Amino acid sequence: MLNPSSRKSKTNEKSVAKIPELLVERIHSADRIVLLTHVRPDGDALGSSFGFADILRGLGKTVCVFLEEAVSPLYQFLPGCDSIVTDVGQIVEFTKESGACLTIALDAGDGNRLGITPEELKSLEPVLAIDHHKSHKDYGLGRWVDPTKSSTGEMIYELALKLGAEVSYAAAVNLYVAICTDTGSFRYDSTLPRTFQIASELVEKGVKPHDVSQCLHDNVSLQRIKLLKEVLETLKVYEDGKLAFVHVTGDMLDRSGASTDDLEGLVDYPRSLGSVKVAVFIKEIMEGEISVSLRAKGECDVAEVASRFKGGGHRNAAGFRFSDKTIDEVHLLVLNELSGTLKNSVE
Repeated sequence: MLNPSSRKSKTNEKSVAKIPELLVERIHSADRIVLLTHVRPDGDALGSSFGFADILRGLGKTVCVFLEEAVSPLYQFLPGCDSIVTDVGQIVEFTKESGACLTIALDAGDGNRLGITPEELKSLEPVLAIDHHKSHKDYGLGRWVDPTKSSTGEMIYELALKLGAEVSYAAAVNLYVAICTDTGSFRYDSTLPRTFQIASELVEKGVKPHDVSQCLHDNVSLQRIKLLKEVLETLKVYEDGKLAFVHVTGDMLDRSGASTDDLEGLVDYPRSLGSVKVAVFIKEIMEGEISVSLRAKGECDVAEVASRFKGGGHRNAAGFRFSDKTIDEVHLLVLNELSGTLKNSVE
């Protein structure tokens, strides 16, 4: 990849003005900062975390990025992914060292999704949240939540400008991946002119879209292809082709030799059907738990649908979980809910 460009990033006064002064003041006054994100982190969560960590270190901060597990192979090309901390006890000790410490949760719309010990993580006060989920549930001392942003990665870039921080090449790669993945490669309607402007500035810093695309889309395993075959065989369409459902089970993962990391992006296949307005991916991969991913093309607000099942997300991408139902039961529940929603939107 190219070396960073020396061209100075442009500012966007309107976007930067929305950033809470409390957040800026706390960051400037902190010596050490812990970065948290949600469980099973996606490209936005990881790119935002690693990109922000690099930006903060450039400001002289000591930073720890906490993840419960190693980074998915899909994202192991991200700069900084090898410096994570996976031991919550180590994070707790880090916060007790001398000097002012701050904890910031990124891309986590619900504090209870910060990990298997969310209460312990939320107790690492002061906790501030940076998020762009419409369904954000307030937690922590303060927060910057902006559902008009395409991604948390876009917000971190704006914050870097507000802080007067340098966005290095490594940070640029991470933030570009964050934006690219959460906009569906700039396909979702959350992609606004400012999104493209920021992406352009990141490219000016040396990011090569072709290289990022190859890492994200052209580097799959044979096991993933075998799993995809099984998943597509479960395809069912309803409402004159407007709704498409697929599912995966633990047995399908075992037969294909794939891992849960290989599930990312599979919902985009039923979504790609020309007639489909909403695609549904039901995943039965943990005993006693079923998760549902929804992807839409704009006509249906799936974040609002997900909220009815105590989930959340964005207008075009959302999800929720069940712990007491079968795949067939979940399928019927979601089908009935979406069928009614689509009919109401037409009327």
